[in-house]
Amino acid sequence: MDEGKALKIRVTFSVILVGVSLMFAAVVTDHWAVLSHKVEHYNSTCEAAHFGLWRLCTKQFYIQEQVTKERSCGKITLTGDRNCSYFKHFSPGQSTEIFERTTQKEYSISAAAIAIFSVGFAIIGTICILLSFRKKMDYLLKPASMFYTFAGLCMIISVEVMRQSVKRMIDSKETIWIEYYYSWSFACACASFVLLFICGIALLLISLPRFPQNPWESCMDAEPEH
Repeated sequence: MDEGKALKIRVTFSVILVGVSLMFAAVVTDHWAVLSHKVEHYNSTCEAAHFGLWRLCTKQFYIQEQVTKERSCGKITLTGDRNCSYFKHFSPGQSTEIFERTTQKEYSISAAAIAIFSVGFAIIGTICILLSFRKKMDYLLKPASMFYTFAGLCMIISVEVMRQSVKRMIDSKETIWIEYYYSWSFACACASFVLLFICGIALLLISLPRFPQNPWESCMDAEPEH
């Protein structure tokens, strides 16, 4: 492998590591979406909730004046008591009445399962690319690029499933939630998709042999990879 190609691979891999870090941050945290319910009277306690792939947290805080036009709790940034519990279908025995009451269980299971596939693809891709740095193992760059691309695709699918889950919560007449916004875990997931997908394609293009530059050349004339 020549020095120019090796430098491109290392730069691309560095960006990929940033994407993998963002992906792990999104998967393990519980700030994908924040929900708040309708406030009937001010100068009272308001309850809001934020959740991720594995856990739901509710927070109660005192609200003194109208925060939004829709009479909701507003941003869940104020200090207050927070109560978190893991989803029941992942850890039996934990109470998740609010979650089970407001959305279908299949949405969270699907989003979490797809995210696990994304993590698995990223780990396998990292192993492949680390092994490719060894001599005579450059052929591992191509599968590594595909694994990273698949990881990015799985992450954006998980994001869409989560988005549909939140939408169903808000649209349902059986729920108390009237307002929502996506938080920083959701942003990390979207950013990881962009980095992993683009860099995965870039890594694939870098790993391909040199294309013919003249009509009489063929791919077999390209310099062999070492």
